[in-house]
Amino acid sequence: MKSGFLVFLIALPLCLGIALASGFPPVAGVLTAIIGGVLVSLLGSAALTIKGPAAGLIVIALGAVQELGGGDLAAGYRRALAVGVVAAIIQIVFALCRVATVGVAMSPSVVHGMLAAIGIIIISKQAHVALGVKPESKETLGLIAEIPHSLVTANPRILLLGALGLLIMFGMPLIRARWARAVPAPLVVLAVTVPVALWFHLGTPHDYRFMTGTYHLGPEFLVRLPGTLLDAVAFPDFSMILTGTSLKYVVMFALIGTIESTLTVLAVDSMDPRKRSSDLNRDLLALGGGNLVSAMLGGLPMISEIVRSKANIDAGATSRWSNFFHGVFLLLFVALLPGLLQAIPLAVLAAMLVYTGTRLASPREFVHAGEAGLDQLALFLTTLLVTLATDLLMGVAAGLALKIVLHLLRGVPVAAFVRPRAEATRTGSTLHVRVPGAAIFTALLPLRRTVDSAGGGGKDVTEVVVDVEDAVLVDHTFLAGLKTMAQEWHGTLTLRGLDQLTPVSAHPQATRRRRRA
Repeated sequence: MKSGFLVFLIALPLCLGIALASGFPPVAGVLTAIIGGVLVSLLGSAALTIKGPAAGLIVIALGAVQELGGGDLAAGYRRALAVGVVAAIIQIVFALCRVATVGVAMSPSVVHGMLAAIGIIIISKQAHVALGVKPESKETLGLIAEIPHSLVTANPRILLLGALGLLIMFGMPLIRARWARAVPAPLVVLAVTVPVALWFHLGTPHDYRFMTGTYHLGPEFLVRLPGTLLDAVAFPDFSMILTGTSLKYVVMFALIGTIESTLTVLAVDSMDPRKRSSDLNRDLLALGGGNLVSAMLGGLPMISEIVRSKANIDAGATSRWSNFFHGVFLLLFVALLPGLLQAIPLAVLAAMLVYTGTRLASPREFVHAGEAGLDQLALFLTTLLVTLATDLLMGVAAGLALKIVLHLLRGVPVAAFVRPRAEATRTGSTLHVRVPGAAIFTALLPLRRTVDSAGGGGKDVTEVVVDVEDAVLVDHTFLAGLKTMAQEWHGTLTLRGLDQLTPVSAHPQATRRRRRA
C-alpha cells in the first residue's frame, strides 16, 4: 500500500498533463490510471508494472483527435475513443495468438529514435502552454521556431509558474539528500506552485500590469474537471472507424502501444529483486482488456509506464497490489477532493511534460546511438527526422526499411528475413541453438520459441549455447535481445562464434560482420 500511495502522488499530475497534451479532457487521464490500476491488476498484469497513460502515446492520441475531428475537438475525441476500442481488441487478439514478444525484435535504435521524436514534439507543444501563449503554427518545426517569440511575449505570472515547475523537476534529481529521493518531484512542484497560483487569484478573471504591458489571468489557465467522475464518462463514436485515418491510428495504437508496453515489462523484470519473469502474453491480455474498458468509458490508451514502474520498485513494491492501490487512491482523491485538482495551473502540468520530453530526447540518447555504431546512429536519426516530418508510423517504417537495406548491403541473405531459423539440438541439460545465414532481428522470435519450448532456464535446460559461427552478420538488435532473454532464462548463456566477426564499434552489442575474402 505504501508503494501504491507513492506512485499515486507521482501519477496524479502526470495523468492530468498527459490527457491535456493528448487533446483529451484532463480527467480522462485519471480515469485511465484508475482502470489501469484497479482492473488491469486484477486481470493478471505483470507484478511490478504500473499501468496508465504515458507520454509515449501523446503524439498518437493528439493526432487522432485532431485529424478525426477536422477542427471539432469534441467530435475528434469521441472518434479517437472508437479507434482505442478497435486497437484494444487487436491487442487482445495479439495476446491470444501469443505474439506479445514481437516487441523483442524491434531495433533499440528505431525505438529510441521514435521516443526522441516524441520528446521533441511534446516540448514543441507544451513549451507555449508553460509560457501562457497560444502559438500560430500547428506543425512541430513551426512550433519550435515560435518558442523564442513566445518567450518574448510570455505572460509573466504564467511564465513564473512554468519556470518554478521546470526548476523543481530538473533540480530535485540533483539533490542528494535522502528526503529529496523520498519525495516525488511532481508533488513538490504542486506544493510550491498551487499556493502561488492562489496568490495570483488565477481562478478569477482579471488583468494586471507588468512593466509596460497588460496581461490577462483567469480560470482558463487552470485544470477544469466535471462535477463528478460519472460526468466524465464519454462514449466512442464509430461513425468514421472504417476510414483510412482511423485505421492508421488503430495500427499505431495497437503496435506502438504493445511494443512500448512489452519493452517496459522486460525492463521492469530485470529490476525485480526477486528476479521473476512475467508472462508477456498474459500481461498484454490484461492490458488489452483495460484499454477496451478505458476507451469505452472515455479514457486514454494505457501502457506499462516505465517511470512510475521504477518508482514502484524503488518504493519496495513486491506484488501487483501496489498498482491496484495506486488506482484506488486516484479514485478516492478524484471522488472526494476534486476541488484541489482544479487549483492546478496548466502551465505547471506543461512544465512537467517539457521535463518528460527532455528526458525522451536527451542528448545522451544521440550519444548512446553513436556509441553502438554509425549504422545505429543512422537508424536513430532517420526514425527521428522522418517522424518529425511526417508521423510516427512513417518514422518507424523508415527506420526499419533502412535497417533492412543496410543488412542487404552487408551480405545478409534474403532468406534470413523471409524464413529466419533457429536449429536446436540438445545434449543433456545443454541446448545448442544454431542460427544459420545471419543472426539478425528476425531470428530473435524463432530463437525465443526454440528455447522456451525446450524449457530454457528451467530444470531441464540449464545452459543455452547460441552458435553464430556460420552467420555473415550479427546485428545490434539480436545481441541486445539476447541479453534481455538471458536475464529472463536465469540460466547460463554462451554465444559461440562471435569472436570470428568484426564489430563496427567498441560497444559490446555493436553489429558484427564477417569480412569478405
